[in-house]
Amino acid sequence: MSASGKHHGRAGSRLGEGFVLGLIATGAVSVAIAAIVAIVLRGIDLFGDAVAVPLPLHDGGMVGALKDAPAVLSSSYSAAIVTIDGLPAGARWLFLLEGALPALATVGVCAVAWWLGVSLIRSRPFRRSMSVAIGIAACFVVAGGVLGQLAGAFGRAIAVGHLAEADPRVHDVLWPFLGQFDLAPVGWGFALALVATAFQLGTRLQKDAEGLV
Repeated sequence: MSASGKHHGRAGSRLGEGFVLGLIATGAVSVAIAAIVAIVLRGIDLFGDAVAVPLPLHDGGMVGALKDAPAVLSSSYSAAIVTIDGLPAGARWLFLLEGALPALATVGVCAVAWWLGVSLIRSRPFRRSMSVAIGIAACFVVAGGVLGQLAGAFGRAIAVGHLAEADPRVHDVLWPFLGQFDLAPVGWGFALALVATAFQLGTRLQKDAEGLV
């Protein structure tokens, strides 16, 4: 292959890489915008007159539609969507945090993805600020996931308490407090922390290489 052919091949490869990285960066921005819009819409819904809230049940019993299915041994429902009038403001804010904290973590990760895409386009991915940004995103993912779930659990407890004030028999059906935690955000946070460490090592190696030139 001639030198001209090699040059055109490299230029085409770089153009393709730039297109893919630009597409990823644009997608990250789009996801971040969608997350922000979801937070706003959730807030509008939560601060209306009546709020539909999924509340945990003690024992929902057999699901009627599956009762006679031959392959189903047992079935039950663990939550009921209850539309509540006059939900306390504390519960509304906690429900907003339940959705907003993970969404903000998503925005943080998308911002880092966009920045990384732009840095790769410029061929300067290894920089100290990048590892710091990824580390901060890891903290957001862990805090947003864990604290968001905790906020939702307390919000539902307040909602159940509000219903029980009018009818104490509510406690016979609904759990006064039940926290069901998903540890996936913690795992993702650890993974991002490892990526941040890798970028920090890459930055150090890049500086050492530049010093040798």
